[in-house]
Amino acid sequence: MTEVDPSAQTLKPARLLADSPRRFPGESAEYRSARNELLAEEIELRRHIERVAAQRRALPPGGAVPQDYRFEGETGTVTLAEMFGAHDTLVTYNWMFGPQRTRPCPMCTSLLSAYDGEMPDILQRVAFAVIGRSPIDKLVAFKKERGWRHLRLYSSGGNTFNRDYAAEDPDGDDHPAFNVFTRSGGTVRHFWAEEMGPSTADPGQDPRGAPDVMPIWTVLDMTPGGRGSDWYPKLEYSAASG
Repeated sequence: MTEVDPSAQTLKPARLLADSPRRFPGESAEYRSARNELLAEEIELRRHIERVAAQRRALPPGGAVPQDYRFEGETGTVTLAEMFGAHDTLVTYNWMFGPQRTRPCPMCTSLLSAYDGEMPDILQRVAFAVIGRSPIDKLVAFKKERGWRHLRLYSSGGNTFNRDYAAEDPDGDDHPAFNVFTRSGGTVRHFWAEEMGPSTADPGQDPRGAPDVMPIWTVLDMTPGGRGSDWYPKLEYSAASG
């Protein structure tokens, strides 16, 4: 699909596009009016997401990676450059499963479980690496327990990658982080990092990126109950809760 710069086009007003001809059984005129107002905002949100994506793609070159970090992978030692494979773009996710944890972060696990199913498609476009500070055997054991098939796991326990690109304290807690790297002419550069966190959170909201990377929140945001104020994914649920 060809990407089009939305700023280069004359767009119809969102409110005009939102005059939906659809009607659902039993809906009231009040509901339809409110729904069309919401639809206009949804269209504007989609357009804003497209503008932000275009601005992100237009970033100038990022900093050259200071070293070719070495990681323990599932089949042996690999460097950051080798993680690219045949691609010129590498996405990394810092998994909160450091050596101080007996079990991984439930939120990270929920995210990665969803991404595992997307990997066959994602890997057509970019390389994707999941990086944690625990030993590789510990990471792989949980991968098998969870039934993940496609995620590629790497241990960064022997390098400073997490500290350099996820702002982790080597003696403290681990942090989740997305980073994107590019490779051109033998040079690996940092392209973009997720930088929204507690310091950028709005009152009453959990820190999160925009757009949100968690598929579960995208689904729950379409429901009347939303995300809830105190519910988070868990690693296990009782039979009664499902």
